[in-house]
Amino acid sequence: MISTSICRLLNIKYPILQGGMAQISDAVLAAAVSEAGGLGIIAAGNGRAENLKKEIKKIRELTNKPFGVNVMLLSPYVEETANLLAEEKVPVIITGAGSPGKFMKMWKEAGAKVIPVVPSVAFARHLEKVGADAIICEGTESGGHVGETTTMCLTPQVADAVSVPVIAAGGIGDGRAVAAVMCLGAQGVQVGTRFLLAKECSVHQNYKNKIKKASDTDTAVTGRKTGHPVRVLKNKLVTQFKELEKSNGTAEEMESLGKGRLYKAAVEGDVDYGSVMSGQIAGLVNREQDCKEIITEMFDEAEIVMKRMGLYVLGGGNE
Repeated sequence: MISTSICRLLNIKYPILQGGMAQISDAVLAAAVSEAGGLGIIAAGNGRAENLKKEIKKIRELTNKPFGVNVMLLSPYVEETANLLAEEKVPVIITGAGSPGKFMKMWKEAGAKVIPVVPSVAFARHLEKVGADAIICEGTESGGHVGETTTMCLTPQVADAVSVPVIAAGGIGDGRAVAAVMCLGAQGVQVGTRFLLAKECSVHQNYKNKIKKASDTDTAVTGRKTGHPVRVLKNKLVTQFKELEKSNGTAEEMESLGKGRLYKAAVEGDVDYGSVMSGQIAGLVNREQDCKEIITEMFDEAEIVMKRMGLYVLGGGNE
């Protein structure tokens, strides 16, 4: 079995984290991933702390395995969310869209492992200094909010720049990708798009069907002018964004066009005018499976690939 420092840091069987996808990653999905040996993540998104508290209570009823919560630091409710995570002693906190420095002392005193998502080497170095236990380096291949650098280029540079374990994210959908990023210096992976097709994932079936039908060229990045570009599957909403960009629309107009669109797709099932966030790996993801099948299949394949290439000592980790 592939075992790395991430397994020991987070007390999990497989070095895989399920992505914290807003409006999608709930207690049911996260519990299934944790039960299968990975680290399930609940997405706090832009929700109120009272809603998140219910999800934390629910996951503890479903599993006694470690889990985490993803916090978007730009959320208008980030303060109450941060306090709740400390009060509830959530074991792992994943952060995105900013620096968690102001909350780090409180979270660490509550016993949490804090793992920020970064798009660059400079940010990874900064967050290691403020106390990150590990770093998730996320390439532009990922779904949702993206940076500019690819996973292939970002992972080895971040691994060289920090001493804490690195987790690769973006474009990872099978065991070959797991093996590849571990060769680049990653100690684990974070996977989002493939878990959209998990049987335990509550995202609307229309959303799942669109992922299953996607090809390698079916994603696009919208809203670059806003400073918060988003990778989604192409649809009528994307056409509207492209037309707005061509007409030199303002950032405010783009923000207005995108407001509420993820809910429209993920919950209401409108895959024409909703924001169907997905990574570029969607063309490889075409089967609905339960979380246990997804995880064991990925790591069985990764083990075969790494053994074939003579690149890995089973159980030893690549530390």
